[in-house]
Amino acid sequence: MIHLLIGKRERSAVPLRRRMPVLLVALAAAVLTGCESRNTSQPNSALALQEQMVHVAKQVGPSVVLIRDSQGLGSGIVFDTQGNIVTNNHVVSGGKDLQVALTDGKRYPAQLVGTVPANDLAILRINATGLKPAVFANSADVQVGQIAMAIGNPLGLQSTVTQGIVSAVGRTVSEDKGITLNGAIQTSAEINPGNSGGALVDLQGNVIGIPTLAATDPQVGGGQAQGIGFAIPSNTVREIASQLVNK
Repeated sequence: MIHLLIGKRERSAVPLRRRMPVLLVALAAAVLTGCESRNTSQPNSALALQEQMVHVAKQVGPSVVLIRDSQGLGSGIVFDTQGNIVTNNHVVSGGKDLQVALTDGKRYPAQLVGTVPANDLAILRINATGLKPAVFANSADVQVGQIAMAIGNPLGLQSTVTQGIVSAVGRTVSEDKGITLNGAIQTSAEINPGNSGGALVDLQGNVIGIPTLAATDPQVGGGQAQGIGFAIPSNTVREIASQLVNK
């Protein structure tokens, strides 16, 4: 602690004029120490965030599969250890020769268990062991501004990860064929063709939604609007998927 003597002068004290350089050096050191502490805390926080995102990608990656059929490619999520895969109905609707590829490279023929077109959800089943089911969060707790990561297979590029935030909740959006989705989660994480049916996860690695569609911009000829995608909330996914599996 630095004490300043004003008015009085102790016999053993160094004259004020001689003490000023020492005082200035001490204050400068304190200021520099404070600045250094603030500057190093920011990189440390960024590094911690990066490490957590790497951990989430490794944790969730094996639970996201590539779905291939006669019409194209999409994504899905391992729902349980019994081989049930939840995805979007539009990923598998009308397709033949369904096949599921895991991140370890193994491929399995898939059977369509059931669909709910009104909610754009479907269940496939594969005969496989050692599956790692995803953990589903309570989507009612999702907050605008929280970080979100989309994991899927855009353009067939398996296990692709994009990152953004939750931009809004409770959106009502329309798909083709007159389908309206209520309570959708809007995110800025990039959602491209092939991401449909994959996972939108939080920083704990829990699924908060299934990426389903991206907004289009009529001003650019109906092209995709960057940074505006929508996901079916996890509570809806879990409820409907459970009904399809059990009934």
